[in-house]
Amino acid sequence: MPKSKTEELPVIWLQGAGCTGCSVSVLNSVSPSIKNILIDEVIPGKHINLRFHPTVMAGAGEAAIEVLQETQQQKKGGYVLVMEGAIPTAKGGIHGVVGEENGKPVPIVSRLESLGANALAIIALGTCASFGGIPAAAPNPTQCLSVEEALKVARITTPVINVPGCPPHPDWFVGTLASILLFGLPKPEDLDEHGRPKAFYGTLIHENCPRRAYYDERKFAKKLSDPGCLYELGCKGPVTYADCPTRLWNHGVNWCVGSGGLCHGCVEPAFPDLVSPIYEKIAFP
Repeated sequence: MPKSKTEELPVIWLQGAGCTGCSVSVLNSVSPSIKNILIDEVIPGKHINLRFHPTVMAGAGEAAIEVLQETQQQKKGGYVLVMEGAIPTAKGGIHGVVGEENGKPVPIVSRLESLGANALAIIALGTCASFGGIPAAAPNPTQCLSVEEALKVARITTPVINVPGCPPHPDWFVGTLASILLFGLPKPEDLDEHGRPKAFYGTLIHENCPRRAYYDERKFAKKLSDPGCLYELGCKGPVTYADCPTRLWNHGVNWCVGSGGLCHGCVEPAFPDLVSPIYEKIAFP
């Protein structure tokens, strides 16, 4: 019997101002593993074709940039652009560049505009890409923008799906990509007011926290090693939307509060400026 044709979804992955932690997190995906994601069919009949990734690709220099440009030209409107990191715009964007053209470095903001305008969709991976994150924190000397902010300046209307986190859970990214393969681009009702998939960012950390009963009983920890709710010590769970308490990290081993730490609110647009200082209580009813 003839084999059914596998449909490929080309992916271009760019990195702006950040720490590469989002890539590291996704590379640590367990089920499916990164091998399954890159080599196998993520869902029957559909395969991810990662054509450009600055950290993991074997190619370099002009040969790698040619692949990026060929994908943009040959797969116009049919590839997904993954943007990791914030977008530096100061001094013409010189603080973040990808490759050269005519002997001059090409700013990441220019790559985002050209590749983003021709993409099926853009996944802003991590809080830096989604909301600016740490690179855009005050005083923001490189004038970093989020992906959506940079596209708005350029009047580009390609759909953007924000998958924040510092770093994001690998399931949040893989699940978003799998959802696109299965059902197409998310509908407005599938995303929250900040463009995040409700499937992963639909409930407050506070609602599912195993220490919630302590909060209701007003039993607050005085130091991190104490039992009790960590709100008085600065936990941002009451204002943070993510499924960390139920999904857990490291293949279900633990999560920030489960290990005795605080929720830092890293998936929120307010991170890090408005949720800092980390170890001080925020106003919450």
